[in-house]
Amino acid sequence: PALVGQRGLQVQGLSRGFAKVAKTRSSREVKEAEDAAPVFQYVGERSKRKDRVFVWGFCHAGALGIPSFIKPDASWKKRRRIQPTPYRLDTAEKISSAACGYGFTLISSKTTDITKVWGMGLNKDSQLGFQRSRKDQTKGYEYVLEPSPIPLPLDTPQETRILQVACGRAHSLILTDKEGVFSMGNNSYGQCGRKVTEGEIYSESHLIHRLQKFKGRVAQIVCGQDHSLFRTERGEVYSCGWGADGQTGLGHYNITSVPTKLGGDIAGVNLVHVATYGDSCLAVSDEGDLFGWGNSEYMQLASITETTQVNVPRHLPFKIGKIKDAACGGTGNAVVNEEGNVFVWGYGILGKGPNLMETATPEMIPPTLFGLSDFSPDTRVSRIRCGLSQFAALNNRGELFVWGKNIRGCLGIGRMEDQYFPWRVTIPGEVLDVACGVDHMVTLVKSFI
Repeated sequence: PALVGQRGLQVQGLSRGFAKVAKTRSSREVKEAEDAAPVFQYVGERSKRKDRVFVWGFCHAGALGIPSFIKPDASWKKRRRIQPTPYRLDTAEKISSAACGYGFTLISSKTTDITKVWGMGLNKDSQLGFQRSRKDQTKGYEYVLEPSPIPLPLDTPQETRILQVACGRAHSLILTDKEGVFSMGNNSYGQCGRKVTEGEIYSESHLIHRLQKFKGRVAQIVCGQDHSLFRTERGEVYSCGWGADGQTGLGHYNITSVPTKLGGDIAGVNLVHVATYGDSCLAVSDEGDLFGWGNSEYMQLASITETTQVNVPRHLPFKIGKIKDAACGGTGNAVVNEEGNVFVWGYGILGKGPNLMETATPEMIPPTLFGLSDFSPDTRVSRIRCGLSQFAALNNRGELFVWGKNIRGCLGIGRMEDQYFPWRVTIPGEVLDVACGVDHMVTLVKSFI
């Protein structure tokens, strides 16, 4: 007998509460059904995935570039000190590089337009260049609340492109394709690559210095707290700035105001990547070898020496496979090998739970914490980044994972507690790159649709 449904519809084949056994369909029938199923197209044929920038963390100095967080307008009723989750930053240009300093941010585009670099946040040492006041043309802003153009003294501004930006504690570097490297901001220790001037006033400074004395074209720039590293296309590394912990790698502990080539164990080695953020440095060779120098107070180089300051590059003979990427924080280091596995060492929240707080030898973080599973067996970590006390890893699916000290919400995970193992950040898009600071982060993202 047929059962009558709630709306008076007859449901055939059901009686006494037992459902009719479903017939198993053949694979041919399944395929025919799939082919016959309607396809709904929600995106226009000409629609392109868009490039986005997302920011989060400490807002107070303006480093996130969202003015309404600091000066409330109609959209925000009160000031926002911390943005604990990713927030979209509107940019007219496609941003190709981003860097986070101590309370400030630089972003750049590979455009040939006149304006190619923007700065936001703290500018007390003119690390964002001279940002002219609207009220008094002779004065400059010490805080910049939204992305503001940084005028560079380029010879051919409509031909030269910006390849990369880098930020230290109070200085900035900008790498171009045709006109070398530019530096600005605090030069108390020679970190801008020019002579230290006694009593120099850095606030409201117009000075942007051009560095040219390199053998070969510079391919990568990196800033530590108060030192700078430059890697050339020939695989050599130059440094300048504060050297009290050996972070310049030049065999002494003095300051250096002229970029000078490093020797030690990297002499004659073709380096493809250098990393620093605090006072410790790592370098990766084309053969996957790892080298380190600088501060070792937190066991960063304890595997090869008991000294706490190492002033020449040393080979780190870790047996963890060929290294593809490396990152240095304030107290901890991280690398990715060619299998896409992440290894961490040093001191602090390293990513393997609250029980591992220090180690001199690299410890592998389980790959399952970065998205590897039976359903996605090809997932690998492709990039690793460090801020002062936090880590960030990108996998080959464009997913971002973070862990470490959550200073002022810098992890972007929506809560304020520290994170002891990798946690995925919810971002609407494929993450292409990430920059970590002391208490804020910036990501470059490709929208899904």
